[in-house]
Parts: sequence; C-alpha cells; structure tokens
Amino acid sequence: MDPLGDELARELARFGPQGRIGEIVAAWAAAVGPEIARNAWPARFMRDGTLVVHARDSIWAFELTQRAEEIAKRLSVEGARFVPGPVPEGVEEATPATATAVASPTEEQRRKAEEWARRIEGENLRKVVRKAAELSLARAASDRPF
Repeated sequence: MDPLGDELARELARFGPQGRIGEIVAAWAAAVGPEIARNAWPARFMRDGTLVVHARDSIWAFELTQRAEEIAKRLSVEGARFVPGPVPEGVEEATPATATAVASPTEEQRRKAEEWARRIEGENLRKVVRKAAELSLARAASDRPF
C-alpha cells in the first residue's frame, strides 16, 4: 500500500490554512506537552492563518495567551489565539510506537472503500479518498483507541 500523507497534504493545501488542522492536531501534544494538551486543543484557523485553540476555561485561555508566541513558533503557524471552548477528554501524548502503528485493511474494507470512492470524478482525489476510507475502516475495526 502506498503512503497517503503526501497526496492528502497536497489536496488539503487547496483549503489554505484550515487544511493544516490535521497536521496541527497530530503535533499538538508533542509541541505543548501533556499538561497543556489535556487542557487546550486546536479548533480551527482564522482566515489570516492564526490558530484558534479551545482552552478548558478562561483561566487556561489567559495563561496560554501569555505563551501564544512560543506555541505558534513551535507549531509553525502565523499566531495562536486561546479562547474557552470544548476540549476532548482523555487526550494522551502520542508516542512514536502508537503514532506509526496502522491497522491493515481487509479485502472487504478495500471493496467498501472502492465503492464509496467510485463516484468521485477526479482520479487523484478518488485515489486519496479510497486510501483514506480503507485506513479509516481498518482503524475503526481494530481495538486501538482513537
């Protein structure tokens, strides 16, 4: 199976800064540490490229605003803005072992992904969606937590 990362990144680049949100979420815990990752989470990008981060409460938002420049630099984003908002529960720091372990799709999952992607006209996008669907189906069927 071919790696999906380069093709997906190319397609997401069409959406401007918002297309990088997956990359930022993946790097978040390693960039800010487990304590901040449990209390703040990337939410979206503003049009100017500023990352909006939800903080557990206004106290966390205020404290992290003091470190916004440092955090933005670590994530290679234009800036960071911290606001109170929903933060996922049970966020754990990704380790290299868990970050690279990927379940392999079964033939049935490959057929289902092909069926979903079949209606997409653009060949490159169709391939990317098919690969993403295969991996998503395989991961959902595995016993690994999300």
